[in-house]
Amino acid sequence: MPPKPLYDLSEVDLEHVEFGKDELDVLLPQTDVMRQLHGIIHNDADAGVAVGFRDVREDEFWVKGHFSAKPVFPGVLLVESAAQLCVFLWRRKIGRTEAPGRVMLFGGIDEVKFRDAVFPGQRLILVAKEETVRVRRSVYDCQAYVDGKLVFTGKITGLLGPHMPEVYPDGI
Repeated sequence: MPPKPLYDLSEVDLEHVEFGKDELDVLLPQTDVMRQLHGIIHNDADAGVAVGFRDVREDEFWVKGHFSAKPVFPGVLLVESAAQLCVFLWRRKIGRTEAPGRVMLFGGIDEVKFRDAVFPGQRLILVAKEETVRVRRSVYDCQAYVDGKLVFTGKITGLLGPHMPEVYPDGI
């Protein structure tokens, strides 16, 4: 039996984008082919929840080899997509003020379950909810959906990484 949704997606306009590429460029350290989060649909700072999306395209680097006859979005990229949503939450809540110029790195991936395959042409809706948020270590519950169906659940822990002026040249 699937877990309870972290957030009621019927309350969100899934076509509305609150934070697009330009805003994410300021907040996320990943760029180019490693940017796995394409936008933020909803951000409820008081509830500690964000809803984002990732459009899975047919022209991506992994399509020819995973698997060539019927490409399936790699699970590691799905986890990375969810982790980038967690970084968004962390940076917006405390990262820019309490750890300016520092990145959040993977600290752990727990309780992960892949519940269905994701294919090119689909939009992945990602949900992350704060469990514990601190500067040095934060934990988030995550879920992902395609067409309203739960395809992924997991818990992601982020750890405070080094100061990287090359990534955050404005120092925040």
